Amino acid sequence: MKSSDFSHATSDGKAVFVRRWLPSGAPKAILLVAHGLAEHSERYGRFASVMTAAGWAVYAPDLRGHGRSAAEKELGWFAERDGFSRVRDDLHEVALAAKAENPGLPLFLLGHSMGSLIAEAYLGAYGRELAGCVLSGVLAPPPPLLLAAARLIAALGTAFKGQKARAKVLHKMSFESSNKDFQPARTPMDWLSRDAAEVDKYVADPLCGFVCSFGLYRDFLYGFSSVYGKGSAFSGLPKALPVFIVAGAEDPLGGASGFVPLLTARFKSAELTDVDSRLYPGARHEILNETNRDEAMADIRNWLESKLGKA
Repeated sequence: MKSSDFSHATSDGKAVFVRRWLPSGAPKAILLVAHGLAEHSERYGRFASVMTAAGWAVYAPDLRGHGRSAAEKELGWFAERDGFSRVRDDLHEVALAAKAENPGLPLFLLGHSMGSLIAEAYLGAYGRELAGCVLSGVLAPPPPLLLAAARLIAALGTAFKGQKARAKVLHKMSFESSNKDFQPARTPMDWLSRDAAEVDKYVADPLCGFVCSFGLYRDFLYGFSSVYGKGSAFSGLPKALPVFIVAGAEDPLGGASGFVPLLTARFKSAELTDVDSRLYPGARHEILNETNRDEAMADIRNWLESKLGKA
């Protein structure tokens, strides 16, 4: 595997940091990765090694407000306005750059957690350019009253404290509340994985688990309405696009709530003809960092390989 990085200048002038992993020989396909909230692309290096060994080129940006894409005082903040759409379009611009470097190769997308929500929005806008999509750690939409309350808190915090101010109450409502089913907990992030070493690496990483801004939560919460509301991304999905939904059965953000079969049914009701899903018993939110990660990574690789013939 050959690892490198580059900076992509987006159409609004933002510098987005991109990690690139390439196979030793000529690649046969491209996989674009969208990471989750309060993490970064470097955490996908192990999965990239699995994919490059199979001949794939893997590109993973640090989404704006995250990792090395976050300028000073921008960690946990997207943009002045339309941040969710902006991040979706950043991802598309990186996809175009990856295709320019690898002309003629099919492009696939993998989105994890927040990245899965962004990926769903991407499918509605740019899905016809993709050969397939994997959604990992999918997020069940909050109940309507909770979503409305969270959006109100984000709006008030943005108005009175500024959109870059830290939204501690929303952090508690999202990150900290996710740990309630894993008590007594060893760390505040036990809900991520059964693998204590992986949880400890996340907790020790200053670019993971940080408190995001009111502005980011405003944009992120808008994403649920954008994807699942009236006139949503599902109305424009290409019917032949293959989709694979994977999650831990004990994932408090989606897998444990029964959301995976609901999302699978929603894709099928949008007349997609190639939709698969898998729940991993006992696994939590980050299946690529779980105790059964080898199984999960092999399943994703094998599914992606199986769709190359259709690309």
